[in-house]
Amino acid sequence: MSSDALFGLSILMSFLAFAIVTTVSIWPRLRTMSRRDALIPMVVPHTFRFVGLSFLIPGVVSPSLSPAFAIPTAYGDLVAAILAGIASLALTARTSWVIPTVWVFNVIGAIDLLHAFYQGRIGEGIDPGSLGAAFFIPTVVVPPLLVTHGLIFWLLLRPKQ
Repeated sequence: MSSDALFGLSILMSFLAFAIVTTVSIWPRLRTMSRRDALIPMVVPHTFRFVGLSFLIPGVVSPSLSPAFAIPTAYGDLVAAILAGIASLALTARTSWVIPTVWVFNVIGAIDLLHAFYQGRIGEGIDPGSLGAAFFIPTVVVPPLLVTHGLIFWLLLRPKQ
């Protein structure tokens, strides 16, 4: 099987696995929680998006990895992690400005992931092998993050409880 096919299959399997986790464990709980309480476990995992900085580390990724992909992806993830941290703190402190903060984080974070996916597969057409050890980021980490972004949008748009 080609590396592109393995890459695509890995992403698909990650989406399927997280769909099962969401259906069995996350969705039933989110539906019964207040919006603020439900947002916390959806936002906090994004504080770990600093791991995207690994796209800039020689030896972790191949020297052939395009800087046009690596630089905006790495720093976009860092910005999303910082915004997720601010939103997480605002959620736990129950600030008056929490919902706009979560909106800002979620829009920027989702756009960042979608842009990185587009840039990597279509814009730059990177070879999955050039990701090196960072191969796990788009195949294991990104699909659940995209799902949680969708759940956050759902929580933000549903009537306040």
